[in-house]
Amino acid sequence: MKLLNLDHVGIAVHDLDAAIASYGERYGIRPLYREVVERQGVEEAMLAVGGSFIQLLTPLGPDTPVGKFLERNGEGMHHVAFAVADIDAALEHLRSEGARLIDEQARPGGRGARIAFVHPKDLTGTLIELVELGDGHE
Repeated sequence: MKLLNLDHVGIAVHDLDAAIASYGERYGIRPLYREVVERQGVEEAMLAVGGSFIQLLTPLGPDTPVGKFLERNGEGMHHVAFAVADIDAALEHLRSEGARLIDEQARPGGRGARIAFVHPKDLTGTLIELVELGDGHE
């Protein structure tokens, strides 16, 4: 398994519009993608920074993973995501290494990607997301 790139850093926010406006004012960046990802219970905006993204996430409800994160921790970094060429092979490798996976199989994510999460207790207390991008996405 090889990590190809830092795909994005996910940041949980209470108010997506306000966060987008603040990043635009302070850093001059705007979303390239914005979408609701029902299966994950979030609305997300992807702001390009070089070859990676800042992913701003707001929950669709309080009982979603991001909603629970905000209740426990407040706004801030939620996860780090790495691009991989073959997510199925990456998950198999991690399983063989004894990694603690949240997702045993890849699932649909934003931007037409296939994603899977590795539990924060597996390594350094950080939630890791693996991302295999679909055709036509950077």
